[in-house]
Amino acid sequence: MNLTVFGIGYVGLVQAAVLAEVGHQVVCVDVDANKVERLNQGLVPIFEPGLESIVKENHAAGRIKFTTDAAAAVRHGEIQMIAVGTPPGEDGSADLKYVLAVAETIGREMETPKIVVGKSTVPVGTCEKVKARIAETLKKRGREDLAFDVASNPEFLKEGSAVADCMKPDRIIVGTNSEATEAVMRELYAPFNRNHEKMIVMDVRSAEFTKYAANCMLATKISFMNEMANLAEQLGADIEEVRKGIGSDPRIGYHFIYPGLGYGGSCFPKDVRALIKTAEGVKFDAKLLRAVEERNNDQKSVLFDKVNRYFKGNLKGKTFALWGLAFKPNTDDMREAPARTLMEALWQAGASVQAYDPEAMQECQAIYGLRDDLLLCGTKEAALRGADALLIATEWKSFRAPSFDAVKDALTTPVIFDGRNLYDPKVIARHGIEYHSIGRMAA
Repeated sequence: MNLTVFGIGYVGLVQAAVLAEVGHQVVCVDVDANKVERLNQGLVPIFEPGLESIVKENHAAGRIKFTTDAAAAVRHGEIQMIAVGTPPGEDGSADLKYVLAVAETIGREMETPKIVVGKSTVPVGTCEKVKARIAETLKKRGREDLAFDVASNPEFLKEGSAVADCMKPDRIIVGTNSEATEAVMRELYAPFNRNHEKMIVMDVRSAEFTKYAANCMLATKISFMNEMANLAEQLGADIEEVRKGIGSDPRIGYHFIYPGLGYGGSCFPKDVRALIKTAEGVKFDAKLLRAVEERNNDQKSVLFDKVNRYFKGNLKGKTFALWGLAFKPNTDDMREAPARTLMEALWQAGASVQAYDPEAMQECQAIYGLRDDLLLCGTKEAALRGADALLIATEWKSFRAPSFDAVKDALTTPVIFDGRNLYDPKVIARHGIEYHSIGRMAA
């Protein structure tokens, strides 16, 4: 099938590459000429396991192309997929200006019938706005005769495993009331729907809402577990034992119940805030969602508070080793990462940071530039040298089994503040290192 994807960000690029991988002809269009040029040179702008090879192979085979020529892109695809950003406005609501700009472009350039698919995470009712904008643009052209339909097809990708999530989706949500559109979408996703029926077809508004409900449910599990961790610490319980106890209940499960420093990234924070604003728009008090956001915001400061208490509020002139900058492993994404909250609090207190992350070093440099109080180190061991303590903000696999003797020798104070509960407190204690984690008594 011929497919056009607007927006070569995280969602658009991954989805386009995977659709090309199974044989569809995909044209990706973006207003960022530099990004388009780099992709045409085989340079993928984001780190995502498995993505670079798929993009390069399918670009070389001619199944995926990158362009800034919106008119040509619209002509190419019978399906027009909108995957542009919906950044949060000042009030937390999703900004639809890019989505509606694409809708206007489609209406201005289309010469044949189209199916427009909303892939971006958007508030309920957005597809109706897209449909109205296209219809309005066609009317101005005097081309009301051109048929089109607008469907919702939200993404459910996890950063760090997005390619796998696309290749083997656990569900494919399609919002449409048109049998013809449903048939086209079934054809598009047929290569991913062979093992068993994964496509769930519903009305457009329900499909739009499903995306927000899913992310907010997961965010709620994280905030709930972090609240339990903070309470367990006060009661003398070990949240890691509690996690095993409740996770064994199949009604709860083990996913998203790891205590830590809160959620970050481009989805959960933005989507929770956006759904809160949507609720306010219909005079509904989203008490639970507001509590989820409040707990998450507070949780990002938990590790700094532990460090500050340990050093009795005297952090000025001290240096801290920080392992992990990305908001989660297997990505270089630092958007709303807990590590950012931690570093900025340390700098505000007069401390310096020696940081290491397997993938996010360049992103950190781009965000913060050159600073006297930030040293980006080439290895996790280099970050330890001469530091007053080790702080862990991201649970990369390469951090899970360090030489604790080497850690102790490198630090001026043998203490670890672990925001991801990577280690067994008893093992740490045997190496003569003091250990502070989340939801467990200090060892």
